[in-house]
Amino acid sequence: MKNFKLSVVIEKDKDGYYAFCPELQGCYTQGDDYEEVLKNIYDAMKLHIKDRIINGEKIFQSEMTSLTQIEVAV
Repeated sequence: MKNFKLSVVIEKDKDGYYAFCPELQGCYTQGDDYEEVLKNIYDAMKLHIKDRIINGEKIFQSEMTSLTQIEVAV
């Protein structure tokens, strides 16, 4: 078994939570609360990685991830 350390972005809006993994293109999910979306993205990532391994595809891992918010006045 190999461990992968990947980034996850979680956003909240009026409809709930949305999460995606930038390193796994197309790997995303949603949930009603933070705990649910975190569980859902974990499950989605695990399935996505297993599928890539079966198909002989590489799994890229970022060396460093930074996330911030910038307020822009226009």
